[in-house]
Amino acid sequence: MIDNELAWRWQMLALTAVIALVLWLLAPVLTPFALAAMLAYLGDPLADRLEKLRLNRTLSVSIVFAAMLLVVIGALLLLVPLIERQIARLIRSLPDYALWFQQQAAPWLKQRFDLDVGAFDMNGIVNLLKQHIGSAGGVAAMVLTQVSKSGLALVAWLANLLLVPVVTFYLLRDWDVLVGRVHDLLPRSLEPVVSRLAGESDTVLGAFVRGQLLVMLALGLVYGVGLWLIGLDVGPLIGMIAGLVSFVPYLGFIVGLISSLIAALVQFHDWQHLVMVLVVFGIGQTLEGYVLVPRLVGDKIGLHPVAVIFAVLAGGQLFGFLGVLLALPVASIIMVLLRYAHQRYLDSYLYRNGEQVTLAADAPEAAEDIADAATTAAVPVAEQPATAASKRADSDAAH
Repeated sequence: MIDNELAWRWQMLALTAVIALVLWLLAPVLTPFALAAMLAYLGDPLADRLEKLRLNRTLSVSIVFAAMLLVVIGALLLLVPLIERQIARLIRSLPDYALWFQQQAAPWLKQRFDLDVGAFDMNGIVNLLKQHIGSAGGVAAMVLTQVSKSGLALVAWLANLLLVPVVTFYLLRDWDVLVGRVHDLLPRSLEPVVSRLAGESDTVLGAFVRGQLLVMLALGLVYGVGLWLIGLDVGPLIGMIAGLVSFVPYLGFIVGLISSLIAALVQFHDWQHLVMVLVVFGIGQTLEGYVLVPRLVGDKIGLHPVAVIFAVLAGGQLFGFLGVLLALPVASIIMVLLRYAHQRYLDSYLYRNGEQVTLAADAPEAAEDIADAATTAAVPVAEQPATAASKRADSDAAH
C-alpha cells in the first residue's frame, strides 16, 4: 500500500514537471491562447447570467462576445487618436525638457549630490528620438517596417492577432464543459480538496482579473482627467500610463507623480501647478485605498507588494511577455496553495509534536507548574463527597 502511494506521488511529480517543461518550451506561441483564456474567463459569468434568463449557451456567448468586441473596437477608436496627439505633443516638448534638464536639474544635482550629469548630450538624445519617433504614426510605421522585413514574421503576427477572438469564442462557448471534464478526470481521493482549492482560486482570480482591471481603468481616468483639468499638455498620456502600471502597488503612483511634476515644471515654471499635481494624485490614492480596492478587489488576494514585483520580474524572465501577463494570476493561485500548505502544516503531527517536545525540553518548570495546578484542582473535587458524607454522619450521631 505504501509503495503504491509513493509511486503515485512520484508519477504526479513527474507529470507536473513535464507540463511545466512543455509550457516553458511553448511559451512563444501560447500568448494568444493566454489572452483568449483570460477574455473567456472574464466573459463566462456574464454568459452564465444570460443562460439563467433561459437563453441557450450559444446565443448567450454570442451576445457577450459581440459586446466585448464592441468595447475593444470602441476603446481602440477612442484611445489611438488620443495617444497619437499626446505623443506628438510630447515630441514637440522634448527640447523644453532638455533645456530644463541642462539649466535647472543638472546644476541642482551637482550642488546637492555632487553628481555630474553634464556629460549627457541631451540635444543628441532629443534629435535621436525625433528621428526615430516623429509621431504616433511614426511609431506604428516603424513597428510595421520591422515586422514586414520578414514575410513569415508578418504572417505569424497576423495569425496570432486573428487567433485571439476565434479562440476566445470557442473557449467561452465550451468553458463549463471543459471545467466539467477536468473535474471528472480528477482522482476521486483528491476531488474534494482540489474542488475546494479551485473554488478559492476562482474567488482570488475573480477579485484580481475583474477587480484589478477596473481599478486600473478608474485610476487612469482619474489621473488623466485630473491632469487635463489643471492644463497639463501630456496629462492624459501620463494618466493612462500611471493607470496601466498600477497593478504593481505604488508603481503607478510613483511613475505618474514624478512624470507629472517634471512636466508641470517644464510647462508652467511655478509652484501652484505642482500643488495641483499633488492634489490630483492625493485624490487618486485616497480613492484607490478607501473606495476602489475595498469595493472592487477586497482583501482576497493578499499578495505583498514585494511578492507582486518579484512575480512580475520572474514571469518576464522565464516566459517573456506571456510570463508578465500571467504573473499575478499565477501568483494568486500559488498564494491559495501556500495557505492550504500552511494550514496542513499547522495540523500536522510534525508541528504539534514539535510543540510538545519544546515544552518539555525548554520549560520543565512550566510543565511542573501545570501538573501541580491540575493535581491541586483535582483534590477538592475528590474530597467533596467524603466531606459531605462525614457531615451527614455527624448530624445522625447528634440526633
